[in-house]
Amino acid sequence: MNVVVGQSGGPTAVINASLAGVYQAAVKAGAEKVYGMRNGIQGFLSENLVDLKTVLDSEAKVELLKRTPATFLGSCRYKLKSAEDNGADYEKIFEILKKYEIDCFFYIGGNDSMDTICKLAAYGKKIGSAIRFVGVPKTIDNDLMVTDHTPGYGSAAKFVATTMKELICDARIYQLNSVLIVEVMGRNAGWLTAASALAKGEDCEGVDM
Repeated sequence: MNVVVGQSGGPTAVINASLAGVYQAAVKAGAEKVYGMRNGIQGFLSENLVDLKTVLDSEAKVELLKRTPATFLGSCRYKLKSAEDNGADYEKIFEILKKYEIDCFFYIGGNDSMDTICKLAAYGKKIGSAIRFVGVPKTIDNDLMVTDHTPGYGSAAKFVATTMKELICDARIYQLNSVLIVEVMGRNAGWLTAASALAKGEDCEGVDM
């Protein structure tokens, strides 16, 4: 069994921990090769692959990976079009998958990355491919459907709550009353904004939303 894994989109606090988890699970399952794609699907299209068994050749390196910032394999913002609009990409991807005898394809990312994995799975089913395509959720916005929560959201929520508490402490040191407006990320979802409510406590009046 051969496995390939990639990362896409913006980095989160846990995106490399997810990569480590995929790698460890693949090795435990008996994968002969575990490839990492440099710069996501964009790098995969140019066969920019690395043998992760060579790079992560000790338990210490795997543990370090879990705590490494940014995206270890690099990332991309390449939005895969539909097979009807750009069939050449799909043909190239499946040619490379066949060349490296890939059985499982893992893609760690947010909304666009899950869209990519969904399109590849649908195309694979259409052509009768036995390759399994697995999306590993990663979005601080926590806005992927049919999930309890997305890895990365918890860390971002904690950061937002902590930051709000610190800002409130800063704002109340003066006699002059002030209004502090903070814009929080989250695209069309309000989960991160809601997390700011965690700033409220015995020593902090919390935020107004």
